[in-house]
Amino acid sequence: MGNLQINTTQNVNLNYKIVSIGERIVAFFIDAFILYLYAILVNLIGDAIGYIYEDRWTQRGLVALIFLPAMGYSLFMHSIFNGRTVGKMLLKMRVVRFDGTPVHWSNYLVRWMLRLVDIWIFFGSIGILTLLFSERRQRLGDAAAGTVVISTKNKVKVSHTILENVEEEYIPKFTNVSILTDKDVRLIKETYLIARKSNDFKTLKELRLKVESILNSNSELYDSQYLDTVLKDYNYYTQKI
Repeated sequence: MGNLQINTTQNVNLNYKIVSIGERIVAFFIDAFILYLYAILVNLIGDAIGYIYEDRWTQRGLVALIFLPAMGYSLFMHSIFNGRTVGKMLLKMRVVRFDGTPVHWSNYLVRWMLRLVDIWIFFGSIGILTLLFSERRQRLGDAAAGTVVISTKNKVKVSHTILENVEEEYIPKFTNVSILTDKDVRLIKETYLIARKSNDFKTLKELRLKVESILNSNSELYDSQYLDTVLKDYNYYTQKI
């Protein structure tokens, strides 16, 4: 299973695991089983329609109309559920753009159209071969759409990035934190978390003095409170406004 690094709009690199071929096949068969159950249901409905309409063409036309949504199952599910079908939800995976940009509906459309080549015409052989020999485990549809299927089992926590949980009613205390850069804040947060975890009060004090000198602030907050407030204020001004 390979790794994929995505750079977010906040300039934070997130590492994701690319799902294995086996997982993708299992997800496919889960979705196929759902479609099989739907086909049985449509067949039962068709029999019921046959009792109402004696015309066989009318019956077949109505059955085909009812079954039509199943043809676009993959496209509809991916578009509605943010790159996931039922199979992908159960196995905790989803489709993303490998360059980190949001997936557009047109990307899902390209993937869906090329399923004809990847899966149906050649009985899945093309899709499996391209998955085997692709660095990012992409089938033709993924390569054409610029997408990749990643695992969401081990999500990156907020504590691993410069992001902070900021409540809607939060009131910032230091208005000049915007002079800091993302790189500055990342370094401050990493140092702060390590020092706090190891109860390194000396490092906390030195870090606090360094940040105060940059922000030209003079606060009565304790060292950890001060640094925590600076991190939240930075996120408030860079994300909330």
